[in-house]
Amino acid sequence: MLFDLDGTLIDTAPDMAAALNQLLAEENKAPIAYRDIRPHVSQGAAGLLDLAWTRQADEDRFEALRQRFLEIYAELNGHESVLFDGYAEILDWLDTSGISWGIVTNKPAWLAEPLIRHLGIDQRCACLVCGDTLERRKPHPAQLVHAAGLLNAEPQECVYIGDSIRDMQAAESADMAGIAATYGYIPGGTDPCSWPTTAMIDKPGDLIGLIGLK
Repeated sequence: MLFDLDGTLIDTAPDMAAALNQLLAEENKAPIAYRDIRPHVSQGAAGLLDLAWTRQADEDRFEALRQRFLEIYAELNGHESVLFDGYAEILDWLDTSGISWGIVTNKPAWLAEPLIRHLGIDQRCACLVCGDTLERRKPHPAQLVHAAGLLNAEPQECVYIGDSIRDMQAAESADMAGIAATYGYIPGGTDPCSWPTTAMIDKPGDLIGLIGLK
């Protein structure tokens, strides 16, 4: 079993929102409400900055802001982030059941590794494939295929849970069951039913009943 990180396994929105609003304060811009930031967290730093800046207007300036955002976020990383409610029990259940699990994320390793270490799941996670592990990342299937190999499994034997269309596209291309986490960071107006999913879950606890899918 493989999990996306932000918006699927871990609720990182509080730290990401705090970092964005700190950057806005530095730039003498008004803060953005948490409820308006949360749906965009899975789009990464650039996606969050799009809420306040237009990258096409000045690409060099936008990149400088992105780098500053990442510096701020690195300082806050893990402060308020938690496993989504129910995953502590699910990970215990997977471990007890002898089901290997890992994480596949587009988050770079220098942010993902300290985050899972802070939450105490780094030693339990059988693999961590990050956005900079390979040359290609989601929606390309390479990360998922690589993760399956690290678990000594075929992609067809694995399930991937994620909260974005790129997660489901990567799973489909990897010939892996894709489960959409509708509790995650999904922008308004987005319909997960249009994604190439095997199934959808509205809360983490729904996952256990779907283990038999693959």
